[in-house]
Amino acid sequence: VSTELSQGCARGCDLCSEFNGCLRCSPKLFILLERNDIRQIGICLPSCPLGYFGLRNTDMNKCIKCKIENCESCFSRNFCTKCKEGLYLHKGRCYVTCPEGYSAANGTMECSSPAQCEMSEWGPWGPCSKKRKLCGFKKGNEDRTRRILQAPSGDVSLCPATTEVRRCTVQKNQCPEGKRKKKEEQGKQDNANGNRNRKDTKDAKSGTKKRKSKQRGAAVPATSASPAQ
Repeated sequence: VSTELSQGCARGCDLCSEFNGCLRCSPKLFILLERNDIRQIGICLPSCPLGYFGLRNTDMNKCIKCKIENCESCFSRNFCTKCKEGLYLHKGRCYVTCPEGYSAANGTMECSSPAQCEMSEWGPWGPCSKKRKLCGFKKGNEDRTRRILQAPSGDVSLCPATTEVRRCTVQKNQCPEGKRKKKEEQGKQDNANGNRNRKDTKDAKSGTKKRKSKQRGAAVPATSASPAQ
């Protein structure tokens, strides 16, 4: 039979026994029960060790063992806050690799989802273009962008795409330089036609003048009177 003592107990212990160690700790301290063969030995601690979480109670604060496999520290029996070295933490559990659809945040062993990224609204679609040109084609591409407002642990590589591209169709428009060249060529052709017409008109007037000159210079044959006999 173990005799309870209130004197001669370890520091921080208000009540103890020779067989079971501390039975009641001082306020604000946690009691941890360690198994020693068939006995449980109580010791008082300011905080619970790894693998345990502290449960405060009006009667007595206790250290309770984590029930999560490979868990180093926990928030409650079934929610881990830190896994053993080399394992990834995800939603209170420990994994060798992150579950599908999740990846480790930069520099940590915690799995994060891309869905945790905070993105801005999509901007308007840009102009339809092809090989950096805005004219002279029928089918091209147009794009729109958005910004990453917040990324998990600052790692933007976990976030979805910030640019979206789609096909677009436009009326086949001639480029301005093409229109200008065509206009210049048309102007040259009009000038050539005008010069040709003016030359034809000039030649026609010259021919008319020549014909009139010939008509005025033609000699009229004189008839001489026969001498009277």
